[in-house]
Order: sequence, then C-alpha cells, then structure tokens
Amino acid sequence: MIRFIRGEYLYYKGGAIVIETGAGIGFRIFVSDTSSLLTAREGDEIAVHTYMHVKEDGMALYGFADEDGLLLFEQLISVNGVGPKAGLAIMSLGTPGQIKGIIASGDAASISQAQGVGKKTAERVILELKDKVNALPEDMSGALAAGTGNASLSGERNEAIVALTTLGYSKKEAESAVSSVQDEDISTEEYIKKALRYLM
Repeated sequence: MIRFIRGEYLYYKGGAIVIETGAGIGFRIFVSDTSSLLTAREGDEIAVHTYMHVKEDGMALYGFADEDGLLLFEQLISVNGVGPKAGLAIMSLGTPGQIKGIIASGDAASISQAQGVGKKTAERVILELKDKVNALPEDMSGALAAGTGNASLSGERNEAIVALTTLGYSKKEAESAVSSVQDEDISTEEYIKKALRYLM
C-alpha cells in the first residue's frame, strides 16, 4: 500500500493534485478543498500522506498534508455508508481540528452539509466517532485553571473559547463566535456547536 509520497508539485485539476517523484513517476492524488497542499506552487517539493483505495474497477489515492488528516479520514471511512469520496467531502468542511470539533460537539447538521452526505449518514458519523476523535487536548482543564479565559464570561463560554482556539481559530474569532451565542446556561458542548455554526 502506498502510504507516503514525496515529489514535485505539477498541477491541480478535477479535485486532485499531480506530483512527480524523483523516479519520474506521476501520481494523481485526490485532496480535500481545504487541504493546505493546495497552497503549493508548480515546482515545489511536497510530501503527501496517502490512503490507497482499491476496488474492482481501479485504484485511487487520497492525500493529506499530515498524518493527523490521514488518520481522521480513515476514521471517517470506517463508518458504514461513508466511502472515500464522502470522507473527502467531510474533510473539505475545514481543518482536521475543526472537523474533530464538529464531531465532538455532535453537530450532525454541519456534517450533512458535505456533498453526498445525508442526514442519517451524518448522524452515524457522530454516533460512531464522537467518543473517538481527540478534538480537545488533555491539558485543556489545566489551561483553563491557569486563567486563560475571560473572567467576565461564564466558565462554559470560556471553555468553548479555549476549545475553539485549539482547533485553529484565533482568539478574536473564538470570542466573537461564542459571544454571538445568545443562549445562557447551556453546556460547553452546546456553545462550541453553536459557535462553529457561526464560524462556518
């Protein structure tokens, strides 16, 4: 199985990049719309973590900028009803960290926005992966205890802000998103869920 490819970035077309290895072999690799690999320019050397999907009528490679993205993709396609195309569509919703946050918060509505992913499939993704994705770092509580939050906000809102920043959003974006949530006395998970909808 092809797990990793390093080579020269040639071009992007039809949802896939083409890279040429030092041996002169060109590989077509499907990537998500939000992949950081798409920031490469022609002639750049890039490294791609890959998943090779084999079926009766052919083979296809799916690529990711890092192992974290690859592992999340493999988790997604382990869900019944989620094939590689649907998995890549879900990956196009944001960064791996953002997608983990969506799953961890139980936001099936956001998952169902991915092309080719229906409501039932989105709910299955949440059900099967909610407790498996590592959306928040283990030292989250320690960061909160250190006083990283805003004292004028509730503990749940502060936790949501810290969670969003660990998912790749700036502190300003996180604070703005959480502040947009009008509800009071709801769980941190609900604040994250509503804030992610605002950010998307």
